[in-house]
Amino acid sequence: MENKKKTAFITGGTKGIGLGVAKVLVENNYRVCVTGRTQEAANRAARYLNSVQADSAIGIQADVRKLDSQMSSVKECLEQFGGIDLFIANAGLGYFASIEDMDPEKWKETIDTNLSGVFYSAKASWEALRDSQGYFISIASLAGTNFFAKGSAYNASKFGVVGFTQSIMLDLRKYGIRVTTIMPGSVTSHFNGHTPDEASDAWKIQPEDIGEMILNLMNLHPRALPSKIEIRPTMPPSAG
Repeated sequence: MENKKKTAFITGGTKGIGLGVAKVLVENNYRVCVTGRTQEAANRAARYLNSVQADSAIGIQADVRKLDSQMSSVKECLEQFGGIDLFIANAGLGYFASIEDMDPEKWKETIDTNLSGVFYSAKASWEALRDSQGYFISIASLAGTNFFAKGSAYNASKFGVVGFTQSIMLDLRKYGIRVTTIMPGSVTSHFNGHTPDEASDAWKIQPEDIGEMILNLMNLHPRALPSKIEIRPTMPPSAG
């Protein structure tokens, strides 16, 4: 019997965690829809993924801060691939400043992207996931349970993502939809303007590590649900 390919939808899938997860998935017989804020970035990611595994990916321009954009991008993925088995709400950003200096517009962008974007993603995808008995995963952060100075906007957004995801886990499981939030520590990515470096970032979690974890979740028996997962580097420099 032919092994039917599953389809994953990944927001913020053009670089960092999103692209690393997408690479692991296409290497394991998944098709993926990756979104980015520009069509150029989405196309570039799709070309890379299709070079890893032919005819495995499409790129879609979408803005997670807008429900209509999420609805239309989910519709496009369904039209291309016929279903969605896994939705990964990954898109996120961070601005860090003390409350005295936090720009209200940057506060709003952080909440709109990191928290409301996950809400819009769940709202846009839950019916497709109900039809496939699929999986919804949000990428939160250890900052969703550990607060720090100058992190008011980021902490608020990620604390919110953790609470939101745990709540909809209870809402959606009656439809056979599994829901998990993953809370990574330091990951090698372009987050907050960082340029990844193979040598200096070697101690960090790699995006592919998150991908392997998600693949393991997908392969876990549906009766079992790890609803909240913290993942951190084994040996950060401060541990030495």
